[in-house]
This record gives sequence, C-alpha cells and structure tokens, in this order.
Amino acid sequence: MQILKNGHVGQILLDHPERHNAISTEMWQGLLDAALELGGDSEIRVVLLRGAGQKAFAAGADISEFDEKRTDSSANQAYDNVSDLAYQALSTMPKPLVAMIHGYCIGGGLAVALTADIRIAADDAKFTIPAAKLGLGYRASGLGKLVQLIGPSATKRILFLADRFGAEEALTMGLINQLVPKAELESVTDQWMQRICENAPLTIRAAKAGIDEWAKPESSQDFDAVNLLVDACFDSADYREGVEAFMQKRPPRFSGR
Repeated sequence: MQILKNGHVGQILLDHPERHNAISTEMWQGLLDAALELGGDSEIRVVLLRGAGQKAFAAGADISEFDEKRTDSSANQAYDNVSDLAYQALSTMPKPLVAMIHGYCIGGGLAVALTADIRIAADDAKFTIPAAKLGLGYRASGLGKLVQLIGPSATKRILFLADRFGAEEALTMGLINQLVPKAELESVTDQWMQRICENAPLTIRAAKAGIDEWAKPESSQDFDAVNLLVDACFDSADYREGVEAFMQKRPPRFSGR
C-alpha cells in the first residue's frame, strides 16, 4: 500500500501487482491508515484510489490467506473486523474519493471500489463477485452499498451468476460513472479530479455529507450536522470569493476557508 500526495490530490495505491493487487490483511490495515491520513489532511481536496500495474484494480481478497485467517466463522469475524474498519474509513472520508478502475475488479476489490464517490473505468475492466463459486457469504451490511447503488435486481444478478461482466454492462447498471478507452483512463480521471479541486472544498464537503446522510437508515440520520457544514459554507471566505468572482466574470480561487 502506498500513500502519495501531489498538491491537492492524494492517492491510495493498491500495490501488490504480482497477485493482481489481491488485498491481504496487511493491505486492509494500510487502506484504513491511508483513509485516515488523507481524510485528515487539510491540503488534500480529492483522493484517488487505484491499483498498481496494468492488469488489475484489485483481484479481491488474497485467497492465499484463507486457510490461515478465514478457517471458520470465528476466524472470519476477526478478519472482517479489520476489513470493516477499512471500508468504514473509506466510505466516511470527508474528501471526495475517486476510484480509477482497470482490468480485474473482483469481490473485495469491487467492494473497495464501491466505497468511492465516483468510479471511472477503462474498457478493459472486468467485474465479478465470485462468492457463490467459493461457498462464502456476504453479511447484509456488506451488501447495502451495492443494493443502494444498482438496486436489488442487478445485485442478485451479480451474486447469483457469479460471472464476469464488462465495463459496458457495469455502466448500464450504474455501477460506474464513466467508461473510457484504457489509453485515456488516467487523463480523464485527472481531468475530473482537477475540476473537483477547482471547486469550493467546503461546498463539496457539505454536499457529500448531505448525500451520504440520505443513504443512512432514517433512525440514524443527522441532518443537523449537515446543516452546520452548510452554515460553514456561508460563513467562509470562499463564499465571498465565489460571489466576487462571479460578479467580476473571473474564475474563483478557493482556499478551503
């Protein structure tokens, strides 16, 4: 796992290319650490999540560990405790998270991609959740993101067939936001991230928080917290800058304050 920073852009690199970036227990911990570090960095305005090499975003959990770390339900719970923390940290990161997907995006790798706010995929991307071919199960909490994103019917299609499908089908079902030729994947993703960086960080933070709040069960929704973030927008120097720039017909220069 690598954490990279370039100006306002942070990057989490799944760096295990010899195993198609299959995610080991150590890598789950690395994802957790990276999400917390970049989420708390005031200079970072957007975070990129990508896989190393040319063949995969992430080929699922590292099955070579299963005989040792997922031998039964008790051992699996200990494993889930680590991965759940990583999922939670990625899903609740206050900065926009963009997944750049190429090649294999399988099982746990797809679950990691689903924590992103935006998913941009190359035309060589291949998706699958092969649980039904391995005999393992996914807890209801782990399926929630997928059901919310593409609906029950498409989720059942993925889990029941356990087959591989391409980026065009993923786009049709709403699993990804954008499909591009592989040669253009990095440039298009960079363009999206730069456009995010140019916009008001406090506005984006409030928008992300508000949208995510609606996805929670009604009993746990906290719109008062979201309203505080909205108030912070109107009290910010960036709000004054945005209005002045609009009146002066020039691009705004936002500071995040």
